[in-house]
Amino acid sequence: MADVMRSPGPDEEPAEDPSGEETAAERGDRTSDTGTGSAGKGKKRKKGSFWWELFVLVGTALVLTVLLQMFVARVFVIPSQSMMDTLHGCPGCNNDRILVDKITYRFSDPQPGDVVVFSGPDSWMEGESGGTESANPVVGFFRRAGALLHIVSPGEKDFVKRVIATGGQTVECCDPQNRVLVDGQPLDEPYIHWSGESRTQEEFGPVTVPEDHLWVMGDNRNNSLDSRYQGGGGRAGAVPVDNVIGKAQFVVLPLTRWQSIYEENPQTRALGAAPEGAANSSGAGGLGYLTVVPAAWAVRRGSPSVTRADIREYH
Repeated sequence: MADVMRSPGPDEEPAEDPSGEETAAERGDRTSDTGTGSAGKGKKRKKGSFWWELFVLVGTALVLTVLLQMFVARVFVIPSQSMMDTLHGCPGCNNDRILVDKITYRFSDPQPGDVVVFSGPDSWMEGESGGTESANPVVGFFRRAGALLHIVSPGEKDFVKRVIATGGQTVECCDPQNRVLVDGQPLDEPYIHWSGESRTQEEFGPVTVPEDHLWVMGDNRNNSLDSRYQGGGGRAGAVPVDNVIGKAQFVVLPLTRWQSIYEENPQTRALGAAPEGAANSSGAGGLGYLTVVPAAWAVRRGSPSVTRADIREYH
């Protein structure tokens, strides 16, 4: 008598296929179970990976931002009129943002005609409150890093001026034509801006600039508190070269004023020689140009790789 096929009872195991092969239903069940388990594990791994990658990405961006601004280039805001018309700045208006190259002066010294950003020396900071640097190097590092990221207020007071004379030179004002003299030679300064009706410079000097110092003045000659007045004037008004942060190369914002910064040497112009700054009048030369232009492009594209910090100026 032929065997009667029946479904297995609730307590019975399903009969095995005599051929030893799995049934289609079994294969389907196992495939479904395996697929579901893999998908679940994959989702867990993907979620954890996303947060880790985000953490690494943000951390890397912050580190690169700090390193870029500390060692390569940084954007500063011009809030005052002391460098008009070369640099625009005034309360309530669209102030210039300038790109300051920190590479150039690692290989050369500031020269007459350069527009430099520097930290105010002690003689300039007398009577100023706040902004003291911590004696703890670790605290100082994190304070500077926080200032670069605008997490804390900058600890230093920064200025932007034009170099007129360097260490060992004697500067004074003025000759009968109302010109500043360096080592007895009158300067040719086409960048001077006169605010108000007066076009007469106030007399000072002669002052011999100490070695490793700079004599700096504003282009808005009668509206700038610079080496002539800071620290009481004289040698105390000179700025140590070590205080120089970098060389101003470009106006990067607003876009309508995108341009290089005029930096011809007024001493060589006065002597009738070929201007040493001719190569620099386009903004930057050599190594400085190669390092500054990519950073400037990043600023125009809105990249956070270079952040902005105000320059403290006095009229």
